[in-house]
Amino acid sequence: MAYFTWREAGLTADCASLDAMASRFEEAAALMRRLAAEGFRLEQGREGSRITHPDPAVFEAYGFISEEPPQRQLTVFNS
Repeated sequence: MAYFTWREAGLTADCASLDAMASRFEEAAALMRRLAAEGFRLEQGREGSRITHPDPAVFEAYGFISEEPPQRQLTVFNS
């Protein structure tokens, strides 16, 4: 399953006001709700939180890059 590790490292670090911080949080919340509606899930693990999706095409449509090991990303086609 395609995934990437969620690492929040200063979502509002570059904001100059409380209004700017609020806007940033609202934008992030809207994105998280959209991802949830599209079937993305949050999985908690020892190495942190992972955002996953069972359909690689949907995952890639958002521009995400899977952190799966290369051998797990391969698709075998039988002709």
